[in-house]
Amino acid sequence: MNIASLLQQAAAAAAGAQQYPAASLYVVATPIGNLADLTLRAVHVLGRVDAVACEDTRVSTALLRHLGLDKPLLAVHEHNEASAAQGVIERLAQGQRVAYVSDAGTPAVSDPGAVLVAAVRAAGYRVLPIPGCSSAVTALSAAGDARTSGFTFVGFLPAKGSERKAALQALAAQAQAQVLFEAPHRVQTLAAELAQAMPQRLLSCCRELTKQFESIHTLPAADFPAWLAADAQRLRGEFVLVLHATPAEAATEEPDALPAEAERALRTLLAELPLKQAVSLAATLSGAPRNALYQRALALKAEG
Repeated sequence: MNIASLLQQAAAAAAGAQQYPAASLYVVATPIGNLADLTLRAVHVLGRVDAVACEDTRVSTALLRHLGLDKPLLAVHEHNEASAAQGVIERLAQGQRVAYVSDAGTPAVSDPGAVLVAAVRAAGYRVLPIPGCSSAVTALSAAGDARTSGFTFVGFLPAKGSERKAALQALAAQAQAQVLFEAPHRVQTLAAELAQAMPQRLLSCCRELTKQFESIHTLPAADFPAWLAADAQRLRGEFVLVLHATPAEAATEEPDALPAEAERALRTLLAELPLKQAVSLAATLSGAPRNALYQRALALKAEG
């Protein structure tokens, strides 16, 4: 790869399309596996910024080195994001441009970044997204779920206990497509849980997306545990699971009522969790307005 030529192409592509103002935070999506997926605009921005805030300095050092770039790195990860944001804001106050990158994909989608973005905006500085790879959207594009008109991003389920049980029940209750993440050492457990909770639900198992051993396989949830167990190689790598949509149900006759899937999710969660937790999780899973869910939860509690 001729990096100098690539940077020239990136600059030409960006010229006239958008200026890159100083005193701004640039949220930059990076590849999820294949370096060739880095956009020309991302390369251009990384070359222009004064510093790069990042989830892991080791990962970002390797990326910048490949691009022939040497930038000051600021560690901003899930354990220090709130405090580290102040260091980014101090640089913005000096008129600097700062990029933020997570280890892979689009920051603030399961990865750190949202706290930093909120702090920067609250301080009065601009935040500019530099779009690119997202494993959730990549998986959806290959799942072939023609029945869904949208999707819910779930990410990683709660690790254990009543919250996990309630989350699984809510997944089964929702008709819309849903996207989950799972680590290789936990995927067999999740497969068994999905097979029990929703055996007929179609799912697409997307493993190692964009990498050398990428695989995408669609099957009923009931068959997922056996499919994983049939080949040890299928347990390796990072997993994105797409739960396909179920057939749409008839719309409710009440215009102000919650969608059927949101109502089912809320009822299921209320049986296992305190009201506020149930409402929060139902909002995440269904996409329904939190206020409407809260009012409906109060009504359900009052009904006993």
